[in-house]
Formats: sequence, C-alpha cells, structure tokens
Amino acid sequence: MQIEIDKLIRSKRRTIALIIERDGSFTVRAPMRAPRAAIDTFIQQKADWITRTRKKMKSIKPTVERQYFDGEKFLYLGSSFDLKLVEFQKHLLHLDSGFSLRRAAQAKGEQVFTRWYKERALEIISERVKQYSAQHNFIPKQIKISSAKTRWGSCSPNGTLNFTWRLVMAPLDVIDYVVVHELAHLRVKNHSSKFWDVVESIYPEYKKQRKWLRENGDKLSL
Repeated sequence: MQIEIDKLIRSKRRTIALIIERDGSFTVRAPMRAPRAAIDTFIQQKADWITRTRKKMKSIKPTVERQYFDGEKFLYLGSSFDLKLVEFQKHLLHLDSGFSLRRAAQAKGEQVFTRWYKERALEIISERVKQYSAQHNFIPKQIKISSAKTRWGSCSPNGTLNFTWRLVMAPLDVIDYVVVHELAHLRVKNHSSKFWDVVESIYPEYKKQRKWLRENGDKLSL
C-alpha cells in the first residue's frame, strides 16, 4: 500500500516524525540529509498506523463553534467550568468557582481564552518539568508553549521541550505523563522499547494517561 505524503519538512533533527492532522493530511518531518528512500521505507513500515490514525481523525466530529455566552463550559486541569459574562472585572478573564469573562471582550473570546490558557500552561508545565528534572537528573535546555493541534509535546535535537497549551485542559496526571514522555526523549530520541522503559521507570502508570489522551484528546480544544 502506497502512502502519499502531503507535506515533507526537512530540518536539523535526528529522527523522522509522522504527523496526521485532524483533516487527515499527512506531514513528515525528517533530517536534512535523510535519503528519500529511507523516508519512504519508514513510512511503509508505519502504513497500518497511518491508515488507522487517518480514519480516526476523519471520524472526529467537528467542534461546535464557541459563542462565549453564559453557561458555556470550558475545561481546565480536567474539570469543566461554566462561563459567566460580567460587566466589569480587573482582568478580561478570571477563574474562581467558574470562568468570568468581561462582556466587552466576548467578541474576542477565543483570543482571550487562548492567551489565558497559554499563561497557565507555561506556569504549570514549567513547574512539572522542573520537578521531574530535579528528581531524575534531566537537563532540558528550554520550555516553550505552542499552539499545536495534533502534538501534545515534542523534544528538539538541542533539548528544547515544546508543549501545546491545550494540555492545560487535561488532568494534571495526564500533563505529568506528557512531561515525562518528552523528558525521556532527552535520553532516548526514538520510541523504542528502551524509551518506554525510561518512561515507565519514572511514571509506572503512563499507559492509563496515554489511553486517556487517545480517547479524550479531541476535547482539548476551543
């Protein structure tokens, strides 16, 4: 079975990464000098996974467009909170027993929520990375928050860890799994059995959180 690539991106990375977007399009990230034949061989080895994932992505129902009105629900750290529009408050968006959004900012609700989630994500994920790094002798170079829609995290060749802000919608134990996953890549760049041994040695119940992401990841979105 021949798998067609929609986009091939070459960069200063060491391994080949396969990315299936929500619309089913297929992106391959590869090292600058990787022969095309080697890339094609790797893709064919993963053909069954690519086909299954594409089918799953296309079956996901489109997210209902947000209106940012009273009573609409938003996730944070695995819990759902109601939104309430208010006439005035110091910050555009605030979380207490629920989310409150300044009514004047309703029209740009997506931008306001995205900014808020990014700030919380950097704060929480940085703290978790710091904790696990200290406990298990990891030395990440930098932590960045991205807007990735299909990748929860990544580890660049220079040791920079990237995490999507959408993760902050998930329970803390799921965030911890993704943090440990990317930290483990500082020692093992691929997803070999050796890599998963590192993950399991730090986070023994990782399979439970990995399963949660597979089943609920599409909900972590605006």
